[in-house]
Amino acid sequence: MGEPLPDVSKHKVIIIGAGIAGLAAATHLSQHNMNDFIVLEAQNRIGGRICSSKINDQQVELGAHWIHGVLGNPMYELALANGLVDITHRPKLPSIIAATTDGSKVPIQLLQETYEAYMCFLRRCEDYFTGAFDPPPGIHSVGEHVQLEIAIYLDKVQNNNVRKLQRLIFNCLLKRETCITGCNNMFDIDLVELGSYKELQGGNIALPNGYSSILDPIYNKLPPDCIKLNSQVTKIKWPSGIDNGTDSEDSDKTVIEVGGEDVTNETVYVHCNEKIYEADSIICTLPLGILKSNDIFYPKLPKYKEKSIGRLLYGVVDKIFLYYDRPFLSEDTDEILLLWDSDEIGDWSEKIYSFSKVNDTLLLGWLSGNEAEIMEKLDDKIIGDKCTEVLRRFLNDPCIPYPSKCMCTRWKSNEFSLGSYTAIGVGSSQLDIEHIARPMHVNNNTIPIITFAGEHTHPNFYSTVHGAYLSGRAAAEMLIVCKREDEPLNTAVTDLSSWIQGLPLV
Repeated sequence: MGEPLPDVSKHKVIIIGAGIAGLAAATHLSQHNMNDFIVLEAQNRIGGRICSSKINDQQVELGAHWIHGVLGNPMYELALANGLVDITHRPKLPSIIAATTDGSKVPIQLLQETYEAYMCFLRRCEDYFTGAFDPPPGIHSVGEHVQLEIAIYLDKVQNNNVRKLQRLIFNCLLKRETCITGCNNMFDIDLVELGSYKELQGGNIALPNGYSSILDPIYNKLPPDCIKLNSQVTKIKWPSGIDNGTDSEDSDKTVIEVGGEDVTNETVYVHCNEKIYEADSIICTLPLGILKSNDIFYPKLPKYKEKSIGRLLYGVVDKIFLYYDRPFLSEDTDEILLLWDSDEIGDWSEKIYSFSKVNDTLLLGWLSGNEAEIMEKLDDKIIGDKCTEVLRRFLNDPCIPYPSKCMCTRWKSNEFSLGSYTAIGVGSSQLDIEHIARPMHVNNNTIPIITFAGEHTHPNFYSTVHGAYLSGRAAAEMLIVCKREDEPLNTAVTDLSSWIQGLPLV
């Protein structure tokens, strides 16, 4: 007897991933009475890189930390509508100290002056994206440009000690920038493309009950049992065929011609554990790290997509939470900037740019890139001990206690993300994001067989939750519009980036 055939389940739409992009797509389909769909999620929880946890009953954000901006941000609108934002809370300006390795404190006026100069340098980098003027010859990265600006600026500083302190502050701010941008070094980030990211106004908003609290209002709108947890997708088999000539980098969609004796249908098959799911269309929200590492598509994706996936950066940014049984920092200190002596990074801990207070008994340190990957391989206690050594050194206080608990994120090691978020590296561009987002069709059908969503598919809000959310909505909207018999598909529908940027928020 032969082996039994695997169980096959048929659906109109399969959404791969129950992160915010997948949940947004599912909700949008459901709101438009397209309920013949399922969501396949590899982990035993929803949310993806939104992941709140607790240390001794204190809320910590392992993944997404803030809602970035208020105006035009669907995550803020959603949080506000569900009472998740404390609108009466006015955050006070943080009290920041900058300390050198010998425990000396930098005058706050010098810190402020240096920060303002640095932000000026960064804004100038962003201006190149408009094409109004060209960058200096031979300068291709943000790091190169900012270092050039720093050199010119410091050359005018007469006092040697002040010049040295300002250099240390600039180095610290550049390390901070790698955590914001999601890279190992700002020399990795394309200069002309920095301005492609659009910042929403209103500052960073934290949710009192954790970012994960925003998942329930979305999940509660979904049909029961539509999300299948612990369902890791191992293969996506889509109709093989030949490119009919529209698989070019300036097209708004990819069309594959399917025919012949070997392929007689236009169905996509998703292999998951011991089960096979069959669908007319899939919305793929797999993180960029998974797309980079996995041969999950069979046959492979078109070459232009593979090239774009390869070119984009997918950085590693990690957090270190230090929990203490009692407060030890003064009440008027909210953050300690670490001004390391050397331009070169030796130990992994030298990539930590600051420790900030989450509250009186909880500190948070950030680090990125290669050093974050080294940290991920260490035991939590070793990390906590090292951080204590760093704090004692910079605060010049040998009595600073060891944390009673240390909790670290390990996003590179997480098999379901393999990193943190997307950045546009030297040699890549916003077009690479649009190439990945481009829907795929077979036999010139109006309904795409594969659409893509996730933070790595939004041309202006990549690396953000709201970018992922809007991309999921846009992918679902494309299927909804395509299925309306009385509404023909037009170029605005097939151009996913146009939908993303023009999509209503509610």
